[in-house]
Amino acid sequence: MLQYLVILLDDTSTSYCHYGVNKTEHRLISLDDLRRGIRFGMVENLMIQFVYPNYTLPQEYLDVIDTIDHSNIKPMAVLDNDTDIVVIDGWSYDTSKLKDAVVVLRTCWKQLNENHGMLKDLLAVVQRLNVVITDVERMSDSDREQYKAVLETLCKSVETLYVDGKSPQLNLLTDRMMLTAMNNCNAGDTTVTLAPNGKIYICPAFYYENEDDCVGDVVNGLDIKNKQLYRLDHAPICRKCDAWQCRRCVWLNRKTTLEVNTPSREQCVAAHLERNASRDLMLSLRNKGTFLPDKEEIKEITYLDPFEIATQWK
Repeated sequence: MLQYLVILLDDTSTSYCHYGVNKTEHRLISLDDLRRGIRFGMVENLMIQFVYPNYTLPQEYLDVIDTIDHSNIKPMAVLDNDTDIVVIDGWSYDTSKLKDAVVVLRTCWKQLNENHGMLKDLLAVVQRLNVVITDVERMSDSDREQYKAVLETLCKSVETLYVDGKSPQLNLLTDRMMLTAMNNCNAGDTTVTLAPNGKIYICPAFYYENEDDCVGDVVNGLDIKNKQLYRLDHAPICRKCDAWQCRRCVWLNRKTTLEVNTPSREQCVAAHLERNASRDLMLSLRNKGTFLPDKEEIKEITYLDPFEIATQWK
């Protein structure tokens, strides 16, 4: 059931996930389509998330946006007091401006390997940090081993912060410790996106990849083909998996396996490296005192890709 509507305010609105923004010319959504989108969200009882470009919007747009309760996703360049989620592309940022912020940091494997030591200082000041690896589908064997080492280093950083009385939230590590079930992106199931052209897409990535790949509009409603495939209960591998923090990106699924409900090996391996690191972190924190006493221990596993054990499932 739909719960969220993402509205891209401009063709150059910031990316907050794996996809890249391949449009360079500003094209604001029309005021009429913006109003229709807000009305659609109200009628469907959806939480609206506005995604901003790298410049200040005209006041008339801000006035329309303020007619509805919403969340604002903004790039670092336009960070202000109305920002709910701030997006950082790369590793150039001013930590002093991010106190208690919810941050999405987009990075590639190479940059993460080179700069991950900076994350401890960032975790110490922000409310929450989501690290998005933009080329996760190109994970090599060396990337896999380096990522394991990166996660071990981040575990030590998070542990130190916990011991110091802080409560760092890092999607790669702390989410799996807290969750009791899958908590994925759910694009196409609980979330859809309104693009600047007035059409609706499964998520922003589908829009930037192919504008013709829409699933409706705010006038005529939605028409999602085989919409059950976007649900977890129709994902044969994911529904059995316990890497609950995985984003289960349906766009990456389609891009790499041609099936929206089937992830690539790279996405699974990265998620299970995170899962295993979360297990180690939880055990380490429990050795230092009471930590999540009512939460079951994360089980030890012998695989990184659940497809390897799929024949054991009933």
